[in-house]
Amino acid sequence: MTTRDLIIQALDEIPESALPAILEYVRDLKAQQSESSVRKEVWDAYLASEREREEVYRRLADS
Repeated sequence: MTTRDLIIQALDEIPESALPAILEYVRDLKAQQSESSVRKEVWDAYLASEREREEVYRRLADS
């Protein structure tokens, strides 16, 4: 049984009144995941830019 199947099975056993809180928690997890992904993309772009301009930075430092 996959993790997804286990989660669905557990959700089937939870009272309806608790589901809104669970939905909010899942949405928060998803937002955190997206935010983390964006931060990684920005950092990777910065590092790529730094590598591309390494020679320029070195020449400026030496002058």
